[in-house]
Amino acid sequence: MSGNDSVMRFLYGTVPGRAALGLIQKTRAERVAVRFLHSPLSRPLIARFARAHHIPENQWRGRKFRSCREFFIRRLDRDADMTPDHLISPCDGWLSVFPIEETSSFSIKRSRYRVADLLGDAQLAERFRGGVCMIFRLCASDYHRYCFIDDAVLGENHFIPGVLHSVQPIACERYPVYTLNRRSWCRMDTEHFGTVVQTEIGALVVGGIVNHHANCAVHRGEEKGYFDLAGSTITLFFEPGRVTLRPEFARALRDCDEVRVERGQWIGNGGRA
Repeated sequence: MSGNDSVMRFLYGTVPGRAALGLIQKTRAERVAVRFLHSPLSRPLIARFARAHHIPENQWRGRKFRSCREFFIRRLDRDADMTPDHLISPCDGWLSVFPIEETSSFSIKRSRYRVADLLGDAQLAERFRGGVCMIFRLCASDYHRYCFIDDAVLGENHFIPGVLHSVQPIACERYPVYTLNRRSWCRMDTEHFGTVVQTEIGALVVGGIVNHHANCAVHRGEEKGYFDLAGSTITLFFEPGRVTLRPEFARALRDCDEVRVERGQWIGNGGRA
């Protein structure tokens, strides 16, 4: 078990840990950690972190990062599948897929989520009744810049304040983190997948969600934005009949809760509503 896993099990799996977590959230003590990670004082931690998370040396050795934060948001050369009706992953991470029921809700672990609660827009949420929710869980070691899944007309970014729970499975079993956590969502009228809503969700310590565009035309594979520090989550809501997973991913998800994907990777196909 890694040190980070041990910390999460303490914070979410024990009574003293949950008390400590509540105190951290109430006092906003994470701001101290964030300030440190933004400062040059954090530079000595970069190599230790990179080795602990098996990050390839060509991503950090010999590069002059001014802080841990600058290392977390580093840019990498990433290609995207450009076949028009191929659905691509917006980010690196662990993919899970859930049907959106006729109640416009879906269930993860012990928590049931209503799409309207995540978006704060009941009318828009109705479009996804009977559709699909894809969840991409980023780990601390992942590339934290994410891209657009298709050519689209992008709406405005809607920021919803919230707390900062971990998005690891042990936290999801204890709390409905996707409706509690700080998040930003936007509507995309895509060329090949209909109306899609993408939500970026902050995690423990990861309060920074930086999106570059709003109210404009965007293109497949173009950078949409980035998370500012450590791991987070992206969700995609699709209307009924708009997408199907590639068979190999569908088979893998029958045997496990999550499957590994990479930014720009072909993960599914467009359908017709």
